[in-house]
Amino acid sequence: MRLDYSGPTPELIGFLLLPRFSMMAFFSAVEPLRIANRISGRPLFDWRLISEDGSPVTASNGMTLLADQAIDAVHHLPSLALCSGFDPERYLSRALKRWLHRLAATGCVLGGIDTGCFPLAAAGLLNGERVTLHWESLPSFRERFPAIATSNELFELGARRFSCAGGTAAMDMALDVIARRHGQRLAIDVSEQLVHERMRTRHDQQRMTLARRLDTHNARLVEAVDLMERHLEAPLALTDIARRSGVSLRQLQRIFAHELGRSPRDWYLDLRLQQAHYLLTETDLDVLVVGLACGFASSPSFSRAFRQRYGCSPRQVR
Repeated sequence: MRLDYSGPTPELIGFLLLPRFSMMAFFSAVEPLRIANRISGRPLFDWRLISEDGSPVTASNGMTLLADQAIDAVHHLPSLALCSGFDPERYLSRALKRWLHRLAATGCVLGGIDTGCFPLAAAGLLNGERVTLHWESLPSFRERFPAIATSNELFELGARRFSCAGGTAAMDMALDVIARRHGQRLAIDVSEQLVHERMRTRHDQQRMTLARRLDTHNARLVEAVDLMERHLEAPLALTDIARRSGVSLRQLQRIFAHELGRSPRDWYLDLRLQQAHYLLTETDLDVLVVGLACGFASSPSFSRAFRQRYGCSPRQVR
């Protein structure tokens, strides 16, 4: 989805479906375009579903979509969205990489939906760009591609690349494109049809506020957990977290016990282990690298904590 478009109508958008793609994100991107066509009474947008060999593609929910074309039949597109989900780099073949580079050379604006930026980055097509991904995937992307700028935005629309966090963020990106091309009134009407109460801007948060996620109004607790979530690779001492949250260590322990039924130490450790489990299952990072990325100074300490939490070693998860 290009930032700007001045070509013929309908505007053609390609969707490359990779195995285990997110069906929710894909439909959230396409349905606003379909509804815009219906409300306006004319074809403003058109889309093509593409797979590497032209075969049907199965999404992460087990449903299968038919592809319109194989990659070798597509030589030019104004824009192409890579739709992926789990383990996206696994499906970046040499042929697919060459095709993406050829499209980019023709001026096609490439983008990633959900985890679609992983294969684009692995193909060397995001250098100098700023991208966003689903909040759960951002830490592993940053670990895998530290030179690529990232944001926590719902979506990013640039002159050469675009990206969105997946889920319903794809709907907000599509609505933004509709407003840019055909006016705010049409975008509002489409949003109403989708029972989408508010068109979010790219700056809206991906996640609920921490207070809502924790179901608490305790500002000290929110500050403490926020510090923990932002310091997984280099964990802070609990005394430091207490001080920066404006309470003593003893008070912090009481707050956690009352509000969460856990100790601060256990809560912090669980955050790090959850992140480690995600990196082990969804990336090909070395086990030692995963442990270091989640704040464990040695392989034995990482394995011991992981086994206690999940009942198996980090390598067994692989």
